[in-house]
Amino acid sequence: MVVKIGFVKVGNIASAPLLELLLDERAEREDIDVRVVTSGAKMGVDQAEEISKKMVENKPNFVVTASPNAALPGPSKIREVLKEAGIPLIVISDSPAKKATKQIEEMGQGYIIVEADSMIGARKEFLDPAEMALFNADLIKVLSITGAFNIICTEMDKLIDAFKKGETPSLPRIVIDKEKAVNAAGFQNPYARVKAMAAYEVARRVADLSVEGCFMVKEWERYTALVAAAHEMMRTASILADEAREIEKNSDAILRTPHHSDGTVMQKRKLIEKPRKPGE
Repeated sequence: MVVKIGFVKVGNIASAPLLELLLDERAEREDIDVRVVTSGAKMGVDQAEEISKKMVENKPNFVVTASPNAALPGPSKIREVLKEAGIPLIVISDSPAKKATKQIEEMGQGYIIVEADSMIGARKEFLDPAEMALFNADLIKVLSITGAFNIICTEMDKLIDAFKKGETPSLPRIVIDKEKAVNAAGFQNPYARVKAMAAYEVARRVADLSVEGCFMVKEWERYTALVAAAHEMMRTASILADEAREIEKNSDAILRTPHHSDGTVMQKRKLIEKPRKPGE
């Protein structure tokens, strides 16, 4: 069976750009078929409704939606459209989306809240296209190395396996904190683990400064400094995450979990060894 997966993206969080690619990192999987619709940076109700209905027309087995603050009207509209269509949905969002988790559960849908996927410093005195890209690059590195992407990928693979087996899927309801993240990363060296934990926590706290600079402080000189400080924190988190990975490299212990073409998740540790399927 080929499982049809839809991705609906409104606005942007750092988890969003690579979601569908996490499932097929070498473009070799034969068991899935993916479609992506997006409204770009905008996340209004009209845009959300339009792209959600477009996705429903593709008749996916399940849909993953990604957005900032899933409690907002635009992301909420996506949930309504998919609920009405009877299509299983996973919401991937940031910490402010915790306000919507009860409603998501009541609608019978799933969620993965990524606490470290922090808000960007969106002030025109500071944020230009290059700075936006750099912030997301730093945060993507943090989420990749600390294990947050491992959790997201694992949960999507579980859904795919359930559909392939003809089973009713169990939708995830997870808040990814620093401990859940690093447990999923599979660090063997304790110093690598604590560096990754520190990276995740620094990235999580970036949101505090970004929110203060974007919504609370009115004097432009002060809020410019605050959002710039938030971006410096994210850069530091990226460096800490990179150091954690380098420690694991030094002992030849990086956990790698590539997908086989049939969708099976394989595993290896040493650089010069073949990945193995479970039970091999």
